Amino acid sequence: MKPSLSPTEQPGQWDRLENMTAVEITAAMAACDREATEAVEALSKEIAAAIEYAAALVAKGGRIFYLGAGTSGRLGVLDASEIPPTFGVEGRFIGLIAGGDGAIRKAVEGAEDDAAGGVRDLERHGANPADVIVGIAASGRTPYVIGAMQWASQKGIATVGITSNPDGALASAVDMPLVARTGPEFVTGSTRLKAGTAQKLILNQLSTGIMIQCGHVQGNRMIDMKPANEKLVDRGARMVAEALDLPMDRALQLLTEFGSVRKAIDNFKDQN
Repeated sequence: MKPSLSPTEQPGQWDRLENMTAVEITAAMAACDREATEAVEALSKEIAAAIEYAAALVAKGGRIFYLGAGTSGRLGVLDASEIPPTFGVEGRFIGLIAGGDGAIRKAVEGAEDDAAGGVRDLERHGANPADVIVGIAASGRTPYVIGAMQWASQKGIATVGITSNPDGALASAVDMPLVARTGPEFVTGSTRLKAGTAQKLILNQLSTGIMIQCGHVQGNRMIDMKPANEKLVDRGARMVAEALDLPMDRALQLLTEFGSVRKAIDNFKDQN
């Protein structure tokens, strides 16, 4: 008996794509994108539970590890790399991709099939029960991810799985499965589409929710962001100006003096 195909590998309602006009393609893909959004919305309670659990560990110094191969791995690396400039938090979110950093730009053949690869990557970073491991695999069967999840469970490390296959090994190997039921892709098997969109949305919610609960947002301001370029300096100065009801030149002076939105606001309040 042949193993059943993952929903992401099954042919969908769209066919003869080569005969579609550009307008028909964009309309059809927009409809698919709505399916991805709906699939994530259906997971709100499960994602919220994962946020609360992970935030409690991060607040105590724990880390979030993302593991994936191909598109899944790249999305994890992308989300992790945005945390320091956005929230001013270093070393708490770590993105690991099968094949190493070189695989971010170019596929490394066979890397995702190495069931011990994810374990080696986690061991190299000293992953332990103070951390949370988030495995990302649309099909739910990537050996690089599954091997890491099984190892983490044996070590008593909490695990989250982001997948689009409810019957895949990932969903049953983790403590907190987040199964976005995105179904067949517009281009059969191309999980950079609906499944990838759902993964990005879930990662957005996880990391942003964790950072909010850990105190790195006040109001709707990312007060610990790094003012590392002209655009961010301007954004930071505007946040200081709005929070303290000050003119921009004075807000910019404070931001420059104290180096962060939080410190600028807190020091001004302390002095006044």
